[in-house]
Amino acid sequence: MNIILHQPEIPANTGNIGRTCVATGSKLHLIEPLGFRLNEKELKRSGMDYWSQLDYQRYVNYEEFLEQHPGAKIFMATTKAKRMYTEVEYGPDDFIMFGKESAGIPEEILVDNEATCIRIPMLDSIRSLNLSNSVSIVLYEALRQNGFQAFQKQGELHHLHWKE
Repeated sequence: MNIILHQPEIPANTGNIGRTCVATGSKLHLIEPLGFRLNEKELKRSGMDYWSQLDYQRYVNYEEFLEQHPGAKIFMATTKAKRMYTEVEYGPDDFIMFGKESAGIPEEILVDNEATCIRIPMLDSIRSLNLSNSVSIVLYEALRQNGFQAFQKQGELHHLHWKE
């Protein structure tokens, strides 16, 4: 899977998302401008020691991303979408895009991609969920739909063993 962050502003969120991408074998695509430098302590702290393992790519703008990925299927996560994130079918090479924390994905992009806009349902009394939480929710649904293909190993306890 591929996660796109369009102009992320908070380094801790991007660090958490980077760690989630490492844990799931997903590639992270960062569309500038970023609200921080990639070497900031907050980013590294939230990504822990996994940041060096992250497969990521930066783009000057959305147009450069589109030029480098012609024909990419991009789901746009927005609170404004008509369909829920569970109502679409994700392929293993699809992209899921999330906007910056303060404003989301620009509406100029959303109106051209209405068919692939998705939302996480929530009560009307809240504007949105935390960005890193939103990425996790949608990404794991996409991975579930694809059978968690890379995650077949059962977890092991640290000191004891599971009963047969």
